[in-house]
Amino acid sequence: QVQLVESGGGLVQAGASLRLSCAASGRAFATYIMGWFRQAPGKEREFVGAISGYGDSTYAKSVSGRFTIARDNAKKTVTLQMNSLQPEDTAVYYCAATNAFAVGVGVRDYDYWGQGTQVTVSS
Repeated sequence: QVQLVESGGGLVQAGASLRLSCAASGRAFATYIMGWFRQAPGKEREFVGAISGYGDSTYAKSVSGRFTIARDNAKKTVTLQMNSLQPEDTAVYYCAATNAFAVGVGVRDYDYWGQGTQVTVSS
């Protein structure tokens, strides 16, 4: 079992940066693939990026080059650094975890979810 708690959301202007954090509790954090998803009003939850236990990361095309995921296995945390934010990045951002063998990009690929944190980018 893994419990996830996100923090760091807020209201920023276009072009600004924001860092989200996800604190995990439970055993064997380093073995989990950690993902970030987001859900805008009226839209489905979508994949943002993920990082393996070894630190290999992958990103959605819409955020590649602007967002960076990092993890600290000793502290059981994962962060999402978001730069050059745009209004279309406005959404509730969720941290997710899975002990699957490979990184997945679908909601169903993840077993554990945080409660989400709101990110609002004004134009």
